[in-house]
Amino acid sequence: MTDTVTDRFLRYVVVDTQSDPSSVTQPSTAKQKNLGRMLVEELLAIGLADAHLDEHGYVYATIPSNVDKPVPVICFCSHMDTAPDFTGTNVKPQILRNYAGGDIRLSADAQQVIRVDEHPALQDQIGNDIITSDGTTLLGADDKAGLAEIVAAAQYLVDNPDIRHGTIKLLFTTDEEIGRGVDKVDLKTLGAQFAYTVDGETAGHIEDETFSADSVEIVIQGVAIHPGFAKGKMENAIKIAGAIIDRLPKDMAPETTDGRDGFIHPTGISGLMEKASLGFIIRDFEEAGLADKEAMLEAIVKDVMAAYPGSSHKFTVRHQYRNMKVILDRHPEIVENAVEAIRRAGMAPVRGSIRGGTDGSRLSFIGLPCANIFAGGHAFHSPLEWVSRQDMEKAVKTLVELAKVWEERS
Repeated sequence: MTDTVTDRFLRYVVVDTQSDPSSVTQPSTAKQKNLGRMLVEELLAIGLADAHLDEHGYVYATIPSNVDKPVPVICFCSHMDTAPDFTGTNVKPQILRNYAGGDIRLSADAQQVIRVDEHPALQDQIGNDIITSDGTTLLGADDKAGLAEIVAAAQYLVDNPDIRHGTIKLLFTTDEEIGRGVDKVDLKTLGAQFAYTVDGETAGHIEDETFSADSVEIVIQGVAIHPGFAKGKMENAIKIAGAIIDRLPKDMAPETTDGRDGFIHPTGISGLMEKASLGFIIRDFEEAGLADKEAMLEAIVKDVMAAYPGSSHKFTVRHQYRNMKVILDRHPEIVENAVEAIRRAGMAPVRGSIRGGTDGSRLSFIGLPCANIFAGGHAFHSPLEWVSRQDMEKAVKTLVELAKVWEERS
């Protein structure tokens, strides 16, 4: 078994670990544990004696401190599942060595092309080795790149005991892609004070801010009647649902927003003439903006429903996660130490915000303040996903330097 970060990554991506939002189990798919067991074996082989897989599919492990002074216990975290958006079954990773520039046409599907004008980050990869799928599946760099980087960094620290560091905890989660990544995390077992998810994109980036997020479910009860006798009586729930969708503001959608703009995004619709359901996710960096968007959506629903006096609806908001910056601003050393580690690893640090969420969003609010470090992957959740060997190696170096910075500054 070879043990470079790329070797590990290539082993991990061929294990199918897609999560399933329709499942009520934890993990949502038993196959996620297959990768969990592999990771435990590798961590034990490195020498992390307490590495184990728990009943919920989480992997826990400890890199023991090798210094006498007290150092805050930090945690490196990544998730094992891949997104349900595109198949992760039978992944066949491809390596384009010494990338010379230009578009990348994927080998098994000529229609799948990673175009430079759509993926400008490729311009920084000239001469690097690019890893993609064959175009028929996603790759799984989100977040198996993070897993490989953490395990590779752990091995480096164990193999180089002259590098001084405090206790470092490892946590590999399930079901992050469906919003349940930390539902069953045992913070007492973990025993960390601060954490980093290794789940970002571009090399050199550190993120301390995410969207705040809610979901909304709207259930419409229409009036069903035989269509031959429906005049003046039928109120078709499918048409009511369509009217709600049609009224959504066009400038408040994922496809029309960027930067710090939030959105209202329909994610599902189903129904019959008598009953229909709509699912939405609502996103904004500010809680007030989140509330405003939910109020706007509810006003649209009520206005549409006013034209259907025989019908009724339910409007249910569910909390998902909140902007982790609220918590991280109370612990500035988390980001400051990561910025220094990125600089020492030879990159210009870039602080940013995530138009999405990570396990760190929820970890921060349940007692484990957590920022997000780059893993190097791009075009997540699609067959165009890619990562470079060199960027994964930069992430490994960043994690090693981060362990050193925490020890030095303690």
